[in-house]
Amino acid sequence: MKKYLVIGNPIEHSLSPKIHNYWIKENNINAIYDKKKLSQDELKNIISDVKDEKINGINVTVPFKKSVIPFLDELTPESKKTQSVNTIYLQDGKTIGHNTDIAGFELSIKFLKYDVIDKKILILGAGGVVPSIIYSLQKMKVSKILLSNRTIERAESLKNLFKDLEIVEWGVTPNFDMVINATSIGLKNEDGIKLDYDKIGPNKFFYDVIYNPKETVFLNKAKLSGNRTENGKMMFIYQAHQSFTIWHKLMPNINEKIIKLLD
Repeated sequence: MKKYLVIGNPIEHSLSPKIHNYWIKENNINAIYDKKKLSQDELKNIISDVKDEKINGINVTVPFKKSVIPFLDELTPESKKTQSVNTIYLQDGKTIGHNTDIAGFELSIKFLKYDVIDKKILILGAGGVVPSIIYSLQKMKVSKILLSNRTIERAESLKNLFKDLEIVEWGVTPNFDMVINATSIGLKNEDGIKLDYDKIGPNKFFYDVIYNPKETVFLNKAKLSGNRTENGKMMFIYQAHQSFTIWHKLMPNINEKIIKLLD
């Protein structure tokens, strides 16, 4: 039986096993997908297990998307550009790091039928999935990407990867067409993202990478102000779909069943 994992810390909240095991069963594959909480010093050994074919594939989540890179043999162009890995597999005896978050985000935006061409996008946050979102937005030909993060140094460090990025001070509300929350702020009622909702006005697009809960405080406030809101569920499904296709050499179905599975 083949074995697949998602690794991270924390990992309890991950719904990756739910979606992958559903597709595994649906396609009669002799495999199992599990989740594993790791510490930084366990990364080297888990990658060795892929090399030794004890593990057939790994998804990587926070906080290891960058720190896993030194232990891999090769990176795909997407992972190299973003310095972010969320999918690991073995090819010709080499451990390969790939990034399916890029396609996951792009396909989710297309699914939601939102045209980002020539739009001004504000991103809140600078860690985890943010390089993938920036890369994806640039591919989709947005006019400008603004980035705001609580620690300015982390925001500035992304300018090393993406020169055209414009850094905005945390708490300042610039003009935008779409805003993406890529922080964990907004999960709890007492959490506050410093956005002036009155100044923003209605008819903007608020997108939260978080998909559990379905509606964060960030989205709820935006909806009350007359804006379009979407969570990160479709991005999560599409990035999983890309990983599954790489590992099993077949494309699983994305349908209402899968979408409702994560509700």
